[in-house]
Amino acid sequence: MKINVVTLCSGYDSQALALERMKKDFPDFDYELIAWAEFDPDSKQPIEKQPAVVAHNALFPQWSDRNMGDITKADWSVIKEPIDLLCYSTPCQSISNAGLQHGFKEGSGTRSSVIWSVLNAIKTLRPKYLLMENVAAMVQSKFIKDFHEWQNTVASLGYTHYTDILNSKDFGVAQNRERVFMVSVRNDVGLRYHFPEPFKLTKRLKDVLETNVDEKYYLSEKMISCFENRTAIAKEKGNGFRFNPTDGGGYAKAITTCAGNRTDDNFIKCAYNEDGY
Repeated sequence: MKINVVTLCSGYDSQALALERMKKDFPDFDYELIAWAEFDPDSKQPIEKQPAVVAHNALFPQWSDRNMGDITKADWSVIKEPIDLLCYSTPCQSISNAGLQHGFKEGSGTRSSVIWSVLNAIKTLRPKYLLMENVAAMVQSKFIKDFHEWQNTVASLGYTHYTDILNSKDFGVAQNRERVFMVSVRNDVGLRYHFPEPFKLTKRLKDVLETNVDEKYYLSEKMISCFENRTAIAKEKGNGFRFNPTDGGGYAKAITTCAGNRTDDNFIKCAYNEDGY
């Protein structure tokens, strides 16, 4: 079985990476990435040099010429193949708890409101299945009205939704990372969807860490002292995050923004042995 796939707000395309894994696990399965869309409106670099595009092309060079770019301007009518699966998201800066939370209401002009441009792809391509993923804050009380408006709009195009919040640590990944997923099935397909059941985590962060790490990834004594002072101040005030290095025996916290500059990043204690690490 081979399916035709389109991914929007693709990034480096974790969806396609998952499909690659399916190809290895199920020899009868195959897919083709008919089109993908990645574009950073704030970047001053040409689109082919923007980091996410460079990463995508490094992983999937065979499809480097299929980037539709800015989904607010893309012409989906150029795609003639029937599309089985459309994966999409939207920039989370306006939704995430780590952002300004301006929301994603249609016409608001926020970064996250670009999701409404996905409708053009859905209307034109009429995929059998839609897969959306975003931060769990998308369905919190502050934004649930906008989320329901999105659901109702897509449903009016002939789709039935199945929505749940999943945490990566419940599915074999040593990271505490909640995300909301919505699977939408075109009504004429006649298929019901069920989310997978969680299972016990057996991996720990230290199981996936490299042992020989370049010194540039270590905190300086100055930075450690700074983090310790910030933690002491936060404790005194009764708020704030904590600098709490671990031995990697648990699972990782989800990273928000400005990696390496926050007290609450996933800092690991390292001990040197006779081999130098």
